[in-house]
Amino acid sequence: MSAHPDSVRAKTALPFPPGFVWGAATAAFQVEGATAADGRTDSIWDVFARRPGAVAGGDTGEPGADHYRRYAEDVDLMRRLGIGAYRFSLSWPRIRPGGGAPNPEGIAFYDRLVDRLLEAGVEPWATLYHWDLPQALEDEGGWASRETAFRFAEYAETAVARLGDRVTRWSTLNEPWCAAMLGYARGIHAPGRQEPRAAVAAAHHLLLGHGLAMDVLRRRAPSAASGVTLNLYPVSAADPSSTVDVEAARRVDGLQNRLFLDPVLRGSYPEDLLADLAPLGIGELVRDGDLATIAAPIDWLGINYYRGYQVAGTPLPGSEPAGADWLGAPDVHFVPDEAAPRTDSGWEVQPSRLTECLLRVHREYRPIPLYITENGASYPDTVIGGDIADTDRIAFLDSHLRAAYEAIEAGVDLRGYFYWSLLDNFEWAEGYAKRFGLVHVDYATQRRTPKQSALWYARAISLNGLG
Repeated sequence: MSAHPDSVRAKTALPFPPGFVWGAATAAFQVEGATAADGRTDSIWDVFARRPGAVAGGDTGEPGADHYRRYAEDVDLMRRLGIGAYRFSLSWPRIRPGGGAPNPEGIAFYDRLVDRLLEAGVEPWATLYHWDLPQALEDEGGWASRETAFRFAEYAETAVARLGDRVTRWSTLNEPWCAAMLGYARGIHAPGRQEPRAAVAAAHHLLLGHGLAMDVLRRRAPSAASGVTLNLYPVSAADPSSTVDVEAARRVDGLQNRLFLDPVLRGSYPEDLLADLAPLGIGELVRDGDLATIAAPIDWLGINYYRGYQVAGTPLPGSEPAGADWLGAPDVHFVPDEAAPRTDSGWEVQPSRLTECLLRVHREYRPIPLYITENGASYPDTVIGGDIADTDRIAFLDSHLRAAYEAIEAGVDLRGYFYWSLLDNFEWAEGYAKRFGLVHVDYATQRRTPKQSALWYARAISLNGLG
């Protein structure tokens, strides 16, 4: 977006920096639908969703938000709301069905989407991988297989060669922690495996795939600004004076945050984490040159933030034991923040921890432009007279944007914010039960209705800040 006039900034209580990017985000499997259209084949999420009990309500990715067919309508909505950038993901099984040869019809959809976005003045931000691995590649081992990283690079070649002349903002991966730990350790996300060693392998191979894709982006789209998107959670000890609580926080922070931040930004895995994961074979996975590939320079880091964690090394009243996704941390317990309000997903609303998260990356790692690439909340929206008065979501947006502003004031090079999500959609294992969108979707008719939060966000965009 262009810089706002000084007269507008003067009237804005909290003016964000000139050129700040105001966006909204989606993911291919969650919104596109059309799961068998134009040559697309199954992803791991198509197969996982068919497993009885895997997804709430037995829901699948069909129809999603029917974005594949209604993208023009959705782009027009973005234009009318003033959204400056659209963060979307490409469907690997649509572009290279079964992980095989390129599919012209699948690629053509993204040609149409990108062209429509540019015509509307909305900057396209493309993510190469948002969890929809072709099932055929999972059948060959999935991300637990090193070969998948190289197949990912082949897919990246196809996507970037076709779209790199118009898309100038790329992310390699979205939330590799979720793909590895929820998909291969705990099994509550696709592909639904519960294999700790496979989860560690998946984490490393996802990072290797990121590095290989960065090489593709540098060669194919050298003028593009490219990065990676991580979900970061500030972690604190329930009792900072307790040795066991501090140790619990170290382990969780290592698995959630430093497992990805350190190799990408420092070119190494943390020594303490290597020791924690040694019994699961991490030392056997890392080959000569891997870490240099993973640490290829990125232009920006995307941070997906939803909440923080408070942990203890022993059970406390109301605490919950760590699940299978927390490898090597069987004694860790997650302690609720009883004072925090909660979203419809049961997640604590903790805007101050967003500031903490941004400051941590700014202070502990090398200087790099940051973007909040996801931040949002689900609430049980009700349509009354054609209106959705989602005041909880407005409060969520306001408090988190104020937290982002506080980080900027403290020196963080934060350059943009993407709300999750533009549209109500298929929310992974929760199916269609949770609504995160700025825009309400009636799944029976696919009618779109902007919520009051969308209008609130549009005003913030027009002010380039908070009034």
